[in-house]
Amino acid sequence: MDSKKYDDYIKILKEKLDRSFMLIEASLDGLQAYDPSIIYTPKELEPYDALADRFIRCVEIFIKYFKAYEYKNFAYKSLTLRDGLNVMEKVGLISDVTIWLKMRDIRNRIVHDYLPEQTKEMFDSIMNDFFTELKFCKKNIEKSF
Repeated sequence: MDSKKYDDYIKILKEKLDRSFMLIEASLDGLQAYDPSIIYTPKELEPYDALADRFIRCVEIFIKYFKAYEYKNFAYKSLTLRDGLNVMEKVGLISDVTIWLKMRDIRNRIVHDYLPEQTKEMFDSIMNDFFTELKFCKKNIEKSF
C-alpha cells in the first residue's frame, strides 16, 4: 500500500475509532451498574447488551488502529498482540499492556453466558477501568494525530 493510501486508511480508522468511542459514551450515559440480584427482563438487558456489543467493536477498532499506527511509524507489524501493545505503551498511546490484554479477554468472554456475579464483574470493568483506559488512549491518539 502506498503512503497516501495508508494515510487515508489511518484516517478512516481514526474516524471509526471516534464513532465507536462515542457509542460507548452514549451507552454509559446514565447506565446503572449491573446488579446480579435482579432478574432483568429482556428489555432491561438491552442497554447492557448494547454496551457489550459496542465495547467489543471499540476494542477491535482500537487494536486495528494500533497495528496501522505501528506499521506507519515503524514500518513493521508486531507478530503478537502483546508485542504490539508493548510498542503502544512505549510510545504512550496506552497506559498499560495488562489492561488491554484484560480488555481483549473480556471481549472474548462476552459471547458466553456467565453467572450473574461474573457478568457484574465484566460490566464493572467495562464501565470503570476499561472506559478510563479507552479515554486515556483516545486522548493520546488525538494528540498524536
